[in-house]
Amino acid sequence: MTTYLPSFAGGLMIGLSAILYLILTGRIAGISGIVGRLAEGALPWLNGAFVLGLVLGPLVYLAVTGAWPEVTITASLPLAVLAGLLVGIGSRMGSGCTSGHGVLGLARLSPRSMVAVVTFLAAGIVTVTILRGSL
Repeated sequence: MTTYLPSFAGGLMIGLSAILYLILTGRIAGISGIVGRLAEGALPWLNGAFVLGLVLGPLVYLAVTGAWPEVTITASLPLAVLAGLLVGIGSRMGSGCTSGHGVLGLARLSPRSMVAVVTFLAAGIVTVTILRGSL
């Protein structure tokens, strides 16, 4: 049971932050939208605090557990940069990212978010299947 507690706690914190952001701003807590609004100078104190919280997350993890979060990245730097750019372009084209559509969009039963999440999952499944040579 304790294996699932960190994931459960993380999910609760994501949900709570998304609800608080919605209550405080009337907007969806989608990371691409928050970063975009921060770049435009909209509500810099709130959008900045949200982004700062994302950046400081590993430090909080270190303070609580005494260890850095374990992260393994096997892709080369150019591939990681390309992937990041494609995700950014895709989130603009899809009017949001996985956090906005997947966390609050589904909770609000948004048809657009339902289609977006199914598309995200299908694209991920197809990509992994192709890259692992299982197709």
